[in-house]
Amino acid sequence: MHNYQIIVEYLGTNYIGWQIQKKGYSIQSEIEKALTKVLKTKIKINGSGRTDAGVHAKGQSANFKCAYKINNKLKFLNSVNFFLRKKAISIIKVTKKKINFHARYCVKKKLYKYIIHNRSTISPMNVNRSWLIKNKLDIDMMKKGIKFFVGTHNFISMRSSSCTAKNPVKTITKAEVKKRQDEIIIVFESKSFLQRQVRSMVGCLKYVGENKWKPEKIKSVIKLKKRELCAPPAPPDGLYLEKVFY
Repeated sequence: MHNYQIIVEYLGTNYIGWQIQKKGYSIQSEIEKALTKVLKTKIKINGSGRTDAGVHAKGQSANFKCAYKINNKLKFLNSVNFFLRKKAISIIKVTKKKINFHARYCVKKKLYKYIIHNRSTISPMNVNRSWLIKNKLDIDMMKKGIKFFVGTHNFISMRSSSCTAKNPVKTITKAEVKKRQDEIIIVFESKSFLQRQVRSMVGCLKYVGENKWKPEKIKSVIKLKKRELCAPPAPPDGLYLEKVFY
């Protein structure tokens, strides 16, 4: 038996998310179907974690086990991507791993990136790929506000009501706001995140950038642990799972 890790890019716009569900198209199901066709045996993949409906990935990680040994990786990638070419999904790398490697349970940290286009007009190049905010955001205030997310906190005020995680305490090891022309890039790094946590944090930063909140309000929202105090979550369009570290 062989164990392989795959790195996947996808646009999540037309999907219900990564995980297979009873209704709708998922990233996981499309990849499993493609792998099953190429390897000619039923394949089940384990993802590093879920991404919600509409969320994208540049470096999603998954693994699968099979009896087939992949000798020609380029041929394998071309064959699988042939079946994915119209699905806005691409497997960009395959690596043989030890048999006990698991894409979810072996994760050390994940890096998410959120993209905001802060301009007065729509960018046709970025429809469904970023959050268009027409009012000018105060980047300096956002940089002050994002610092309150760093560290270990109970993020229960920033989780979805449907989140199934047993422990709302998470440790944010990296949080940055960068500006490049009319593009604002927000980065968060942690071992794991609650459902909609990143989008909720971005929503809070938007309020700070609009001067609706003082930067210190973020600290208060975390401390009081009440979801109704949190800003509305940012739309999924601008969120990317950038990289998974092991």
